[in-house]
Amino acid sequence: MGIARIERLEPGLYFVGTPIGSARDITLRALDVLASADALAAEDTRSMRRLLEIHGVALGDRPLLAYHDHNGAKMRPRLLGLLEQGCSVAYASEAGMPLIADPGFDLGRAAAEAGHRVTCAPGPSAADTALALSGLPTDRFLFAGFLPATAARRKAALRDLAEIAATLVIYESPRRLAASLRDAAAVLGGSRPAAVCRELTKKFEEIRRGTLEELAAAYEAGQVKGEVVVVIGRGEAAPPDAAELEEAVVRGLETLSVKDTAEAVSRSLGIPKREAYQMALKLDRERER
Repeated sequence: MGIARIERLEPGLYFVGTPIGSARDITLRALDVLASADALAAEDTRSMRRLLEIHGVALGDRPLLAYHDHNGAKMRPRLLGLLEQGCSVAYASEAGMPLIADPGFDLGRAAAEAGHRVTCAPGPSAADTALALSGLPTDRFLFAGFLPATAARRKAALRDLAEIAATLVIYESPRRLAASLRDAAAVLGGSRPAAVCRELTKKFEEIRRGTLEELAAAYEAGQVKGEVVVVIGRGEAAPPDAAELEEAVVRGLETLSVKDTAEAVSRSLGIPKREAYQMALKLDRERER
């Protein structure tokens, strides 16, 4: 099987996932769309040209337009104009899935609000890849994007994330990795498990696991190169106070049985079912007196 140039793509905006490292990590459908779209837009046109050359996709006389953070406001009207003319437009970020820490969000929103078809040929994502390789729980996770560059703002952002009961996935600059890990250890706790995933799917891929304190020390002295994703184990949410628990149970008992109320409150507040059941039973008995 190879590239199947579709004679006529339906008009609309096509987000195309591109490799984050190995050029072979691209789907056949993504190549089909890149080969068939009336116009291409890319965060980095040089990277897109190389990808097309590697996979033997001819650009021909089709336009390849740059769309990035610095020219988005100027370029969006042109791309929307192509959509108005009934064209198919494929957009790809420099690497990975469009709209994930990528300038394509405003383009997609504008196209959808204008009534154009918006769809996606999905592909690799550094966040998902790092999560899979981290060895940390994957059943619930939060992508937190890039942390702020300054220490004060970075610590404030980490405090907001501290009690989230989910694995955290963070993109980080290699220049700030040591400082970011040091701040994370200080705010989230040095014993919290984490993983640093660097140069994913590339020749020098590195996955280093340990506690935040251990990882901060490991990267303190060395110079880091390449793309970095930091994955941090989930936090523990603060238990609800007695007033919050009682209020939740009272609301539940208005429409549910004691048993069902206990199950619902246990799920919503993240507390043991037995604790919620005891409170529901107590309040139900008091209500019957």
